[in-house]
Amino acid sequence: MVFHSLSFLVFLAAVLAVYWTLPRRPQNALLLVASYYFYGCVHPAWLGLIALTSFTDFSCARLLTARPHQRRAWLAVSLLTNFSILGVFKYFNFFSSSLAALLARFGIEAHPLLLQVALPAGISFYTFQSASYVVDVYRGKLAARHNLAEYLLFVSFFPQLVAGPIERAGDLLEQVERPRTFDARIARTALLLIAWGYFKKLVIADNAAMVTGKVFTLNAPSFPVLWAGVFAFGVQVYADFSAYTDIARGCARLMGFELGRNFHHPYSANSPADFWRRWHISLSTWFRDYVYIPLGGSRCSLPKLCRNLFLTFLLSGLWHGAAWNFVLWGAWHGLILILWTLWTHAPPALQPQRLPAPLRVALTFILVHIGWLMFREPSLPHLFQHLSLNPFAADATQWRMATFFAAQTLLYAFPLYLHPLLDRWLQRHPQALAQHFPGWPWTFALTALATLLYLGLILFRSPASSDFIYFQF
Repeated sequence: MVFHSLSFLVFLAAVLAVYWTLPRRPQNALLLVASYYFYGCVHPAWLGLIALTSFTDFSCARLLTARPHQRRAWLAVSLLTNFSILGVFKYFNFFSSSLAALLARFGIEAHPLLLQVALPAGISFYTFQSASYVVDVYRGKLAARHNLAEYLLFVSFFPQLVAGPIERAGDLLEQVERPRTFDARIARTALLLIAWGYFKKLVIADNAAMVTGKVFTLNAPSFPVLWAGVFAFGVQVYADFSAYTDIARGCARLMGFELGRNFHHPYSANSPADFWRRWHISLSTWFRDYVYIPLGGSRCSLPKLCRNLFLTFLLSGLWHGAAWNFVLWGAWHGLILILWTLWTHAPPALQPQRLPAPLRVALTFILVHIGWLMFREPSLPHLFQHLSLNPFAADATQWRMATFFAAQTLLYAFPLYLHPLLDRWLQRHPQALAQHFPGWPWTFALTALATLLYLGLILFRSPASSDFIYFQF
């Protein structure tokens, strides 16, 4: 069941119709049943995996609290269970094939052992979410919970189950444990957020995907056409993933929950580090707290700092997918972060802060989009061929074609680039709209904006739609 389907809208409406007639505990029971139905309606077997992960982590957190002399052992049980399940379903075939290919280079013929199993949707997301709870209990940041049903709901909460944001128990689980009341004002903002999410997915992302698909199906694209396609993919992946997050946050808000913001205008970033403070925030902060800081973080020598950055982003790339292009993508981001960090240690007159802000934003944008080419192209030979293209080898026709593709993408993406300006204005003038549109005029303004978004969906929706990109992770 996907967000942009009629079946999901009917499902959501049915859940909400019953949900707000119940007190908190029956509300949680309803959401747990609904979440398991949502996750298992296509592949019921997946329910066993999420239940096993949830029950193991719930039990291990209780046991490491009850038996402090065995704390490390129960933490190890939790982590080994979580990452063994993730490793088998997501990475077994990748490492088996890679080992066979390596042996073949030395003249040793080996047939890889491949598992014929589908990758469970959202397994990387809910594994990280559940594992972080046990680590936080181990560190003393949280008390171990005693209500299994509430913990099961925390792991399986259907709005953010398949593609995040990756929530921490200190945020989402504590909301599960608190009473929730309906607020019409919050519900209006939720509906507007959902409308914006659908617009980004069905109008911006899916139309950009048509350009991306045309370019990446070419046997030998020229330099300008290829990079017009990469630009279109940058629009597609941002609009697609942030759309899912907005719909998830809106649906959760309709039920009285507030999920974390997962994107904050990442293409406005003025450095690679700033980009990761704005892009997939829940994942970047997870790696910061559970990988980067335990490795030593930034409170160490410069060589160790570079090592910590590289290892963290190498693992982040592998999290995204069991393929070498994702590993290369993670390594690329680790490398540019290291180089930018070294740049900040240059003499003051040569540091990046001396560059004009628009130039730093443009440079970051280019570096990120080089990474998007690695992310999008699964074939390493094709990737290296693309990276070696000569811009001077393209004729005028190729440049005109690239201009057309870029202009077509920008036409659909214009609201996406306008949004940061509006958001920045609202942050600087937080009371301006409330003062100009108090009471019902404000409601009317929100309704009019949502109507425009839904009208845009009707008029400009892409004729071809696809699943959310991050469903594969």
